[in-house]
This record gives sequence, structure tokens and C-alpha cells, in this order.
Amino acid sequence: MAKVGFISLGCAKNQVDCERMMYRVQEAGFEVEPDVAGCDVVVINTCGFIDSAKAEAINHILQTAQLKEQGLVGKILVTGCLSQRYQEEILQQMPEVDGILGTGSYDRIVPAIEQLLENQVVEDFASIDAPEVETGRILTTPEHYAYLKIAEGCDNRCAYCIIPYLRGKFRSRQMDDILYEARMLADSGVKELLVVAQDTSRYGTDLPGHKRLLPELLTRLCEIDGIHWIRVHYTYPDEIDDALIDVMATQDKIVKYLDIPIQHCNDKILKLMNRRSTGEELRELFAKLRSRIPGLVIRTSIITGLPGEGEEEFSELCEFLKEQRLERVGAFPFSPEEGTPAYDMPHVDEDEAQKRAQMVEEIQSRIMDECNMALMGKTLEVLVDGFDPEQEQFYGRTYADSPEIDGRVWIASEEALVEGSFVKVCIDALVDGDLSGYIVEEEA
Repeated sequence: MAKVGFISLGCAKNQVDCERMMYRVQEAGFEVEPDVAGCDVVVINTCGFIDSAKAEAINHILQTAQLKEQGLVGKILVTGCLSQRYQEEILQQMPEVDGILGTGSYDRIVPAIEQLLENQVVEDFASIDAPEVETGRILTTPEHYAYLKIAEGCDNRCAYCIIPYLRGKFRSRQMDDILYEARMLADSGVKELLVVAQDTSRYGTDLPGHKRLLPELLTRLCEIDGIHWIRVHYTYPDEIDDALIDVMATQDKIVKYLDIPIQHCNDKILKLMNRRSTGEELRELFAKLRSRIPGLVIRTSIITGLPGEGEEEFSELCEFLKEQRLERVGAFPFSPEEGTPAYDMPHVDEDEAQKRAQMVEEIQSRIMDECNMALMGKTLEVLVDGFDPEQEQFYGRTYADSPEIDGRVWIASEEALVEGSFVKVCIDALVDGDLSGYIVEEEA
């Protein structure tokens, strides 16, 4: 049977899509290989969100094309956001590509591969607004954590964002399907669930009743044996209500970590971007969250160089960050995306936007160092993620750190640690921005 390799790029939601395609391909009898070299078909699941993501996707396609020239791989199938966005251009300008699938066609991966193996060109773009078809997954994360995707698409229509045009309207999965998947993940050894969607806080508003169902979903996820941590990403500030705050505060399995993308704090820019919050409302929300959820770690994302951002607006943003002292901040220069309202709005040039993003990172680096220094001498619960052979040391994460995007804890231990286990670590040092400590027996 033919061998199929996968390359997954972009966000965690894209990774889940790829894991589902891998499952379908394996169930159809194909061999899913960890390395693309030697594969009859290579599937490249792309991101097309901003310029840097598009460049990364194109580079991977060209690198795979070189393997194809050398006879090391067979057909190339491009899926995901890049193919959805550039349906005609990819096949016309990249003759090395043998087929493309849109974001509404993930469930048709098997017939697409079969057609490629019969030397047919594949172009498949089903509706991006259709409900997702439920299926299993082959995890590509470490065995002890997994992303749990609860919805697809987005209705927010932020002026700078292309996602609704690539992923369609917001569609919640049925709660029973999500819970079934979560139980299967727990049975397979997953200890941490990372709840993701384009907007998790909107979950359920498109289902009968039109209610925010995230609090109920999280409560029911907490009832699943084997799950130790539940982490919530991508909650929009105007959708966070008292019910969600109460669940976050009272459920022990839900880590006190909340990802709230705000993008900016200036009222003029927020309005131009079609965001529904004001700077004062953001301040009030953060104050409420901190007062009702002790120990809460807030992650956010900031865009610099947005349309309307002059020196005054950027200065306000910097002061906001110094004032709020958010524990985790990702800063990104504005990427004007053709097809979005913001594309034609006047904005600062790319170099200035990049410079401002670096200034935000410098502010945030100082804040994070101060937060980390406050942890010296404290004993924390740490999830062991793996062993670094170069450092000759195990590493893990506290509740304050999401995998891939946040920091690590380096663990000094005389004995080998089990990946996916929870240990108590006394923090005694800060190494290149990461925490370091040693195993202790005291209660965390």
C-alpha cells in the first residue's frame, strides 16, 4: 500500500485538522510515515494567515519539490489555508504541486490521494461553511497533552483578519462529540487538554438556544477521569461572562491561565479594527478576572503598526502593558492582507511596525523577568514534557505555560523522570528567561 507523509504548519487548530486527515488516511489502509522521504504522496497542510506564514508554507512546498526532483517523494498535495486562499495561483505558478484541497475538503483526503496515485490532478474545494465531519485523530503532540478543537470558523470579522474568508462562519461541534473525543484522549494517556477554536468563548452561540456553552462544556470536561489540566485558549474579551469566570475560579482541573487576544488598547484603533471592546472595558475585565481568579495568568496577543496607530496610540499601548503587567504577551507587526478592510487603510510601514513589536517585546521581557523572580524559592507543580540531550536535563511546564508558545522549567533530578508525569519543583534560578529548579517532596 502507498506511503503518505504529512507536514503540518501554522496554528494548533491546523494541527488538529492534519491529525484527522492522518487518521482517515490510515483507516483507508495507507501507511502514514513520520518522515516524508520515500513517500508516494506528501500532504502539506498550510497556513495562509499572514505574510510570514505564507512564506513558510511556500518554502516547505519548494523544499518538498526538490525531494520530488531527486525522486525521493512522489506526488505533492497542498491543503489548508494557503490552498483555500490561492486556489488558482498554486497550480499555475507551482507546477511541482499535483493537487490542492481547500479547508472545506479535509474529509475528502482519501479520494484525493487515490486520484493522485492514478496520476490525476486534484482540485477540491467544498463549502467552508459546512459542519465538520467527525472522525478520529493520530496525535502529533507528545502523548500526555492534546489540543481539543471545539469549533471551526469565525464570525468576528476583525478588519485585519482573513480567517473568516478561509475558514467560513463559526460552527460549534456538538458537545457530546467533543466529550467523546476528550474521553478517548484521556483513555490514551492524555493528561492535559488544550481547548482551542478561533473563538472558544463563542462556543454554543450558533447551536439551538444560542447560549454560551463554554462554561458547561468545561464543567463536563472536568468530570473525565485521567485529565489533570484543562487549558483554555482564544477567549474574546467581550464574550467572557460571569459564568465562565465562576467555572475558571472553582474547577480545580482548569488551570488558572486564560488566553485573551486583545490586539490593542486604544479606542480609535479598536473601532477601526471592528473590535467590540474599549480600552476601559479591557481594564475592567482584567481587574475583575484577577479579583475573582487568584493566581490567574493572562496571555494576550498585540499587533503593532495597525491602521490608525501613530506615536500617541503606540505610547498608550506601551503604558497599558506596563500598567496591566500581563504575564504572557505575543507581539506581531501588522500584516496587510489583501481582501480585508484593513488592507486599504493607511498604516505605518513594515520596518516601523517591526520596530514597535520589538519595543513591546522588550517591555514584556522585563515584566516576565520580574514575575519569574517572584517565584524564586517557591515549590510549583510541573508537568514533565521531555529530556533535552544538549542540556542533559529534563524540562517541563507549570500551569502558567502553554506548550510551544510559553516558557519552560528546567528540572534538576538525580533520577530519570517520566514524560507526562507531574512533579514538584522548587524554583531556584532563572536561565535565559526560563525557570530552573530541583525536585522536592513537599506539597506544591
